[in-house]
Amino acid sequence: MSQRSSTVLEPQTSTMLEPHTALGLETPPHVIVRGEGITVWDSEDNAYLDGVSGILCTNLGYGEPRLIKAAADQMAKLPFYPSFDHRTTDVSMALADDLAEIAPITMGRTFFANSGSEADDSAFKFAWYYHRSLGRSGRTKIISHQKGYHGTTVATASATGIAQIHDGFGIPLPGFLKVPCPDPLDARANNLTDDQFVDWLISRLEDLIATEGADTIAAFIGEPILGAGGIIIPPTGYYRRVQEVLARHDILFIADEVVTGFGRTGSMFGTTEFNLSPDMITFAKGLSSSYLPISAVMVGQRVYAALAQGSANSGSFGHGFTYSGHPVAAAVARENLAILKERDIPGHVRAVAPVLADALGTFRDADLVRDVRTYGFLGAVTFDAAAHGLPEGRLGPLMAAKAVEQGLLLRATGDTVIFAPPLVSSDTEIKTMADRFGDAYHEEVTARS
Repeated sequence: MSQRSSTVLEPQTSTMLEPHTALGLETPPHVIVRGEGITVWDSEDNAYLDGVSGILCTNLGYGEPRLIKAAADQMAKLPFYPSFDHRTTDVSMALADDLAEIAPITMGRTFFANSGSEADDSAFKFAWYYHRSLGRSGRTKIISHQKGYHGTTVATASATGIAQIHDGFGIPLPGFLKVPCPDPLDARANNLTDDQFVDWLISRLEDLIATEGADTIAAFIGEPILGAGGIIIPPTGYYRRVQEVLARHDILFIADEVVTGFGRTGSMFGTTEFNLSPDMITFAKGLSSSYLPISAVMVGQRVYAALAQGSANSGSFGHGFTYSGHPVAAAVARENLAILKERDIPGHVRAVAPVLADALGTFRDADLVRDVRTYGFLGAVTFDAAAHGLPEGRLGPLMAAKAVEQGLLLRATGDTVIFAPPLVSSDTEIKTMADRFGDAYHEEVTARS
């Protein structure tokens, strides 16, 4: 099977309340009405630097004319046709070829969906189908991390390890298992070297597999860098050891690259950056710089071979979405990939990432600050609310709100403030973001003194 095979896996969404806000329904939303470069304007014509790329996704910034033209041209040519009944479009096939050419490892096929949640949800189904095709119908459980984020569908929310995504919904469902987060700030890592912490994490994974039974587990899903959990960078060697355990027990490995894909780490893929060898890779966000909804699952050859055999035996492969491989979204994604390569956006990230690291590094050991960390164009400042007599989770949203007043949009998760600038941001723009955050920080510190 050629790596460049571009067939789409064939056969079949919702307004949701923002899960990351504590504001009441009586509070009007902050309405953003236009954007240009890395700046957006709200309905009151206030300008803000977008320090978090929308939601870690608008990698090429706003108003990129080539992406706009790609959408308009494809809309005029073929605005829609589905990928069902062994029929698809030329542009979705071409996008699959584009992805095969830059894939971090040799993959078998690409399945297109519309969001990261749909991509991860699809990967779980493919893992179940894979094992059933091999006569292992008992392998149904999915392992993921505490603090990991994989979406908000019923299945992906169950795999997500953030309580806020579960509260009130009666999830996680049975069969979704959690291992400790590889977070160096975890209290359980206190007084341990990185190697000792990795040993402890791997022992917990081994214990879970032994308790549940390897013959009940289908797959493990993990983010190279945990995004929504707070830009958590696993210790060196962690994923190498995880993959050794998974291989020994024949458990599939799904790399969730929804955040880290397409240049954000300084490599095109986090899979390359961290030397991973997954069976499936999921993408979304940066695939089109979020100009249009599109996501993908790249399926490794051994998994694809089992899916194909199972489909041949049953006469169908009953999975798909109406808008899988939507031609307009696919055209925009193709142009987005072309820009990433032509402008060497990953190289730009590598060149400018030290500026982000230095700028945020000025907050290290500052009052209220517990930790500062960066990787590529991902950064985080974690505050210590409890040490200052505040409820846990209070300082992150407070600092993000102060940043808004300074003309900077960031994202808070618990007591961590997340930076994820558009990948086209210059060193000057990165420094301006840090300066505005510094103004917000000093205003809060002054108010407390």
